[in-house]
Amino acid sequence: MNTSVRMVTVSATYGAGGSVVAPRLAERLGLPFADRLLPAVDIEARARAGEHLTEEERGQTAKAGLLNRLAYVTGGLGMPVPTPVDLGEGVREQVEASIDALIKLGGAVLLGRAGSVVLADHPRVYHVRLDGPEQRRLEHAMAMEHIDEKTARDRLAETDRARARYVHRLYGRDIADLSLFHLALDTTVLDSQDAVGVIAEAAEAFWRRAPTG
Repeated sequence: MNTSVRMVTVSATYGAGGSVVAPRLAERLGLPFADRLLPAVDIEARARAGEHLTEEERGQTAKAGLLNRLAYVTGGLGMPVPTPVDLGEGVREQVEASIDALIKLGGAVLLGRAGSVVLADHPRVYHVRLDGPEQRRLEHAMAMEHIDEKTARDRLAETDRARARYVHRLYGRDIADLSLFHLALDTTVLDSQDAVGVIAEAAEAFWRRAPTG
């Protein structure tokens, strides 16, 4: 095990600002940023594209969309896109391989990918959950994405459901289970800079106490 790893996993509900906080946290900590697999916009696009498909075809469209994003990593850590089409062990293995590659490189800030489950036992990985009351998350999403409340509400329901389903299907875990996280933060009452500061300080304190080589 690499005992000099510095890794933060970030799980965020829709409207909690994960896509803003996580990359800024990576910059603050001097770490690469690895993106999530299920962005809200992609979920909505898949739903639109599948409106006139059969159930089986919609399932295949969702699987293909997921797999096409499995290895999307920023910060110069490009990884090959996997080829399996079954949302099962093949996908799980690909996801875990992409996470293992980040560990071997010394760490990253990882958004999504069930990182808190996959790396639950790693002593140098700090797990963070971003959330907040639904109405405040809706208001944040409306402001960030310049959308109306109905659109934001639809995206919130579909996005949160899809991400929860992904974690449960691959790992049988509830992504909202706070026992998976070291820190749970209501980011609807903090701006992104303050949220990054809180997480960065907590992560640095965690690493100071974690095992080292």
